[in-house]
Amino acid sequence: MDNQKSNIRMMQGNSACAEGAIAAGCRFFAGYPITPSSEIAEDLAEKLPAIGGNFIQMEDEIAAMGAVIGASLTGVKSLTATSGPGFSLKQENIGFAAMTEVPVVIVNVMRGGPSTGLPTHTSQGDVMQARWGSHGDSGIIVLCPASVEEMFYMTVKAFNFSEKFRTPVILLPDEIIGHLTERIELPDYALLEIVNRSKPIVPPEKYLPYEMVESDIPPMAFFGEGYRYHVTGLAHDETGFPTNDPEKVEEQIRRINRKIERYRDEIVEVEDVFTEDMDVFVVAYGSTARSAKRAVMIARENGIKAGLLRLKTLWPFPDKEIEKIYRRANKIVVPEMNLGQIAHEVEWATRREKPVIRVNHVNGEPLTPKEIYERIKG
Repeated sequence: MDNQKSNIRMMQGNSACAEGAIAAGCRFFAGYPITPSSEIAEDLAEKLPAIGGNFIQMEDEIAAMGAVIGASLTGVKSLTATSGPGFSLKQENIGFAAMTEVPVVIVNVMRGGPSTGLPTHTSQGDVMQARWGSHGDSGIIVLCPASVEEMFYMTVKAFNFSEKFRTPVILLPDEIIGHLTERIELPDYALLEIVNRSKPIVPPEKYLPYEMVESDIPPMAFFGEGYRYHVTGLAHDETGFPTNDPEKVEEQIRRINRKIERYRDEIVEVEDVFTEDMDVFVVAYGSTARSAKRAVMIARENGIKAGLLRLKTLWPFPDKEIEKIYRRANKIVVPEMNLGQIAHEVEWATRREKPVIRVNHVNGEPLTPKEIYERIKG
């Protein structure tokens, strides 16, 4: 059998996410069933035990988030998956992971809200929650796939970023991408670039878990390997023990934010389509970007010079990438399945120098190419 052909599959987005997690080295999943993310848990419940990993269905999403943090502290790459209401419940522990710098990956397959909302329908309403859901100041990385193939590769990338930067990373597909079935060619996993967290080279008695190192990313020891250190969500110093010393608190909080800001150019990724000569600039993400791309093509066919910037990374926000090109256009169109969460950021990035036209749905239905084209044309 041709090995290359044998790796071609028809696969659902959620299943591609589970497969990507395994390829990245994930060996622990804790979660609670919730539409429309449950297939991720179902797949990993079967696959992880078969390769020496562990799957736990927890009593709720709060406990699930705590479990993946605990597993990661022992050195195991860990994943949890949820949707709207469960994502809300995870926020306190996501903040804990950011403060304690524990690598974890959280998948939130977005559905309609607020509250229970539309469990089986699509939305992009969690964009701002993904950035600001936890209180206080901390950096966050949020990736947004627009295809089944990207669900696989972005899951791998989410683990790599989490391990490299010692931070929680959020994968934020919408329901359409989670439940979409498409052709995907799975790679040879041995050829994937896989990042593992940096471990200390000093003996346990000299180890400082939150040391102010030049890279801003301290090495991370595993529990159970002879390194004993304090982990707390309280403000702490380099030892991990709580402190109210304003200088120590300031340097640690600034560092956990700086380690994301400093490497933002390595993190942020966009796709650029026909922006060289555009009159209309479309900014979109997730499944809406698929409709937006078709709308741009229709516009081009009808003599309208439209261009698209697809945001693969939502946070850190791709403001620099927008700033480089927005002045080429006369107006900006931002379609999204919410009431304008990214449109607001686009307005800030462009200093409101160009009119920003919002195309919005909050009814659980996808935005169509026709709807977006009408606003491009108008």
